[in-house]
Amino acid sequence: MPNVQDELIVYPAPPGSLGNPDFSVRVCKPQGEWEVLFCYNVKVDMHDVRNASMVTFDCAGTVKIEVIKNEGEIRETTVRPLSAELNCNHAGNRIELTIEGPRQLSLEINGDRFHNLHIFVNPIEQTIPESSGEGVLFLEEGNHVSDKILEDLASLQSKGGDNILYFGPGAHRLDTSILAVPSNTEVYIAGGAILYGGFLCQHVHNVKIHGRGILYLSEFEKTTYYRGVDINFSNQISVEGITVIDPPHYTIHLGQSENIHIHNIKSFSTRGWSDGIDMMSCCNVTIDHVFLRTSDDCIAIYGSRGEFRGDTREITVSHSILWADVAHPMNIGTHGNYADDGDVIENIRFYDIDVLEHHEPQPDYWGCMAINAGDKNTVRNVTYENIRIEDFELGELFNLRVVQNPKYNPAPGKAIENIHFKNISFSGTSVNPSHLEGYDDKRTVNGVQFENVTLNGRKLDINSNELSIGPHVYQVSVISNES
Repeated sequence: MPNVQDELIVYPAPPGSLGNPDFSVRVCKPQGEWEVLFCYNVKVDMHDVRNASMVTFDCAGTVKIEVIKNEGEIRETTVRPLSAELNCNHAGNRIELTIEGPRQLSLEINGDRFHNLHIFVNPIEQTIPESSGEGVLFLEEGNHVSDKILEDLASLQSKGGDNILYFGPGAHRLDTSILAVPSNTEVYIAGGAILYGGFLCQHVHNVKIHGRGILYLSEFEKTTYYRGVDINFSNQISVEGITVIDPPHYTIHLGQSENIHIHNIKSFSTRGWSDGIDMMSCCNVTIDHVFLRTSDDCIAIYGSRGEFRGDTREITVSHSILWADVAHPMNIGTHGNYADDGDVIENIRFYDIDVLEHHEPQPDYWGCMAINAGDKNTVRNVTYENIRIEDFELGELFNLRVVQNPKYNPAPGKAIENIHFKNISFSGTSVNPSHLEGYDDKRTVNGVQFENVTLNGRKLDINSNELSIGPHVYQVSVISNES
């Protein structure tokens, strides 16, 4: 098989972009010329908001990255996730790193996770729309985008065009802060574009939002509950490639929607309830190759909540990196239809996940992998496979409980059934035991299997203090696959 041809695409930042001076970064192909990357400022960690850095570019094949730390000495360097098995050389204040193809990485100097450099290396785009032609509405840099754009899109659609909304490189501001996207529309946000605002998909179908641009939401107040992308009562929606910085609420919200694909999304958040990707009453959702550094749950899967009604099923999250500066990396089950008979949340799969942080001061919200069934919900058929959990600050690995959380649940949950943990590895110093616990003799945890689960190289022992099995828990088993 021939080698992948080395390719590199760098995008300039629009004037006025908020940079971070901690690092100077360049990138090049082998035997190529260095190209300078703009270091964006990204705020992290609601507990103590700090300024980290981010660079982004596209490549195929081999590239070299040079990082200069502009102040202070370099004693040690770490590239995470550790599963990437990448080492970098440093001399003086200079670091050099060679990578092969797309990656999502954190470069940390002297153990500092909060003033680190996030390196997002995207694959080369394969489906870039034409910026001109029939059915294309091209927006140039500096435009204030008003509701009139919806009329223009409707006009394109009535003429049978492609109905493409193209945000070209540069800065764009939505006058209404959130743009409602109509059905049968492709929204493209080019590399080097920053959009001050977000998107709403409401009662629509066949929408694609993609590109290499940035949604910048830091200036919006928390009381607005703005999200990066809000998808409600919709079908056949995809969101791909973009980066979302500091949304006041969720990065992507899914409400009573189906057939959703979320790919290669990168996000940072620092506000209360600024989860990564949350869903209520959804089915057939695939999430892959995302990097979520959030100040609340990275991924949350619920039943009914608010205006959204129904079960949630057939959800897959894979090949992703989850960094919860606050709360859970993976959370299932809290909300449901408590006024009637509850909901079923089923057929959920987390596969090939790196967890880089879990920090939660409140024990009720501990768990890198948490299923807290409330509101008469039944959570069943959940698989966690090939999950690598690095050292985290405060929490626990597994938390499976049928509960009635007084803050969120008018009623306790019903059941947690058929949960499989396979090929789970933890490397760290956390000493808090994991918890399995039912609510009463009719609201139980039943059927939990741990297969090849290791804690710092040791096999999980359910009879040790590593795992607390409370009342109303049945059929817990451990399988060790010896090599």
